[in-house]
Amino acid sequence: MQKRPNSTQLLIRKGISKASRIIKASRKAVYDAFIDPKSVAVWLAPDNMRGEVHDWDVREGGTFRMTLTYLDPAQSPGGKTTKDQDSFRGRFAEIIPYEEIVEIIEFESKDPRMKGEMEMTVSLADTKGGTEVTLLFQDIPPGIRPEDNDKGSRQSLRKLARLLETA
Repeated sequence: MQKRPNSTQLLIRKGISKASRIIKASRKAVYDAFIDPKSVAVWLAPDNMRGEVHDWDVREGGTFRMTLTYLDPAQSPGGKTTKDQDSFRGRFAEIIPYEEIVEIIEFESKDPRMKGEMEMTVSLADTKGGTEVTLLFQDIPPGIRPEDNDKGSRQSLRKLARLLETA
């Protein structure tokens, strides 16, 4: 009997990545961590990277720019922008305070496989014990493996939990 793929596997096949985690914090605290550039710089980067926020204008239509740098360039699989960095810019397409944030993201890269706009939707919902945070990525550029995006998203959510649950 052939094993059926789970819903996450099906999403990954379609160039979509979705990750969720329950954070033991209020929706307000979680939302604030998504809109505060200092907090974003701490938790957004996957485990093997550090984040830097260059521009941050949180409002519908507002823009942002960030760079994620590999902590050990020798361990880097190769960045999207330089050998050890992923730089990207974007805009806040929709903001519903304490509920949803939609970002449109473009990587700064000469690689044509990294071109295009990727959409990230952050959804926040009350749940027993805290806030369920869901990250949904759509239109992931073909140069990014959705399963790698999924892994990085889960690492970021784990760092967000660590930041908020120990505060």
